[in-house]
Amino acid sequence: MNASFHDLQGASVFITGGGNGIGAALTDGFLSQGAKVAFVGRSDASGFVREMGDKHEQAPLFIQCDITDIPALQGAMDQAVAVHGPLNVLVNNAANDMRYDAMDITEADWDSQHAVNAKAYFFACQKAASLMAPKGSIINYSSITYMMGLAGMAPYVTANAGITGMTRALAREWGPKGIRVNAIAPGWVFTEKQETMWATPEAKAAFLQKQCLQEFMKPQDMVGGTLFLASSTSAMMTGQTIVIDAGVVGTG
Repeated sequence: MNASFHDLQGASVFITGGGNGIGAALTDGFLSQGAKVAFVGRSDASGFVREMGDKHEQAPLFIQCDITDIPALQGAMDQAVAVHGPLNVLVNNAANDMRYDAMDITEADWDSQHAVNAKAYFFACQKAASLMAPKGSIINYSSITYMMGLAGMAPYVTANAGITGMTRALAREWGPKGIRVNAIAPGWVFTEKQETMWATPEAKAAFLQKQCLQEFMKPQDMVGGTLFLASSTSAMMTGQTIVIDAGVVGTG
């Protein structure tokens, strides 16, 4: 990291999907600031936990659960607080960006996508607000897909538009409590999943031409903005969506 956020030293941080992709980079980034990190994921992450423990001399707390199981998700957050103390930061990062032809989407497809990409976000926020004392920062990961109106992923695009609306509503409702709620909208970040499933050389080359900055984005590129929103450096920012996409979309 090029910057240190001193108030994150010892902070209690909870990340959904913190064991792979962007989430793993975020776990690493918060640990590098001296934060106490807990994260959830569906797959076993014990190897990653050992790696982080060796690197930072402080291992993250991993709690295996499916975030669509709301009682399990909220129970994991209680467990994290029992170990690390009152929650300071929630990062809703876990997502599922499956591709669908809109005419083929079933009700079950729609519900499963929104269970991951919208419902779990809200109930993680709700639980976080009850665990933050006296203040806290919630960071919801959205996506520029809803700004671009991308075809082939209507449930995901719809959910990410909703995440920004939810972020604004909760920022307004919980501002008097001192809880800040912001969103980050990444561009195309080339995680292992993206490289394996969708990032053909042709697709990557075409997308690169949409960017102002002619470099492919990596998970590590999302860390600095997230730490900034988590830190009191951004103390008077709430209800905002920050785009980190190498210049694909315009805001303002």
